[in-house]
Amino acid sequence: MNTLVDGFGRRIRYLRLSVTDRCDFRCVYCMSEDMTFLPRAQILTLEEITALSRAFVELGVEKIRLTGGEPLVRHGIADLVESIGALPGLRDFAMTTNGSGLVRHADALRRGGLSRLNVSLDTLDPARFRSLTRTGDLGRVIDGIRAAREAGFTRIKLNAVILKGRNDDEVPALVEFARRERLDISFIEEMPLGQVTEHDRAATFCSSDDVRALIERHHALLPSTESTLGPSRYYRMADSDTRIGFISPHSHNFCSTCNRVRVTAEGRLLLCLGNEHSLDLRSVMRRHPGDGERLKAAIVDAMRLKPERHHFTTDGDVQVVRFMNMTGG
Repeated sequence: MNTLVDGFGRRIRYLRLSVTDRCDFRCVYCMSEDMTFLPRAQILTLEEITALSRAFVELGVEKIRLTGGEPLVRHGIADLVESIGALPGLRDFAMTTNGSGLVRHADALRRGGLSRLNVSLDTLDPARFRSLTRTGDLGRVIDGIRAAREAGFTRIKLNAVILKGRNDDEVPALVEFARRERLDISFIEEMPLGQVTEHDRAATFCSSDDVRALIERHHALLPSTESTLGPSRYYRMADSDTRIGFISPHSHNFCSTCNRVRVTAEGRLLLCLGNEHSLDLRSVMRRHPGDGERLKAAIVDAMRLKPERHHFTTDGDVQVVRFMNMTGG
């Protein structure tokens, strides 16, 4: 019992771990404007998150990504990073953040062992940024990105969700910003999670092929075999070190090579982002505190629940009612 393999022969090497469902933004594709967040007692403690991380690493997981909500609003996040960063066998330790807290936290995260950062950034227009995030300050995010680079983070990556008619006109500008700031960037197709009323998902869907065509008006893209164990398909440009990635859950389904599972902020092990197959790991840990072997056995047994694929559509239909802030993407 030292590796995780699902019923379709896929080895699980990557854990996405949500540390909170709370966020200081209210991005239109991620959550509703008026959210009800989980009570504190339902959220995993820092000690439980560390125990889960240890169990997954001992089962052969090589990469852990901390997500939210927004992980930097979690009290004690620097201590948690230090605890997980010290786990032997963990090869890649990353975080996805909206960047608003990086000026404050970047140094401590790097010292604690975090190796990589993904920063969500969908627009470079301050007014549009406020509209898409409902609460965010673009300048604070850009300052955070630069603070992270000064703290020693390399290969910082931007994540941009592209919505037709909302920010697709900014694709070339986002690429130029990434090139100028020495960043990578991945463009993401919106995922149909949670019922949104702010926009019509069918009308705003923008495929990775559409985004790639916009970029290739300015730069030839060269396919790359590089991987960070995630779903991005990467391309290079001849005159820049910036990598361009595409995450395409609709147009180029990546389920056949899925190597990921997720744990929600309340300790639910999700075997697929686009399905509800899951196991309550919080109850296992709270019924049997300190029993790492029982926890690992439960995780191994849950692999039989991992489905072969998700079934996202582009017609605006919601297949999963939970919002993205519950699972961190």
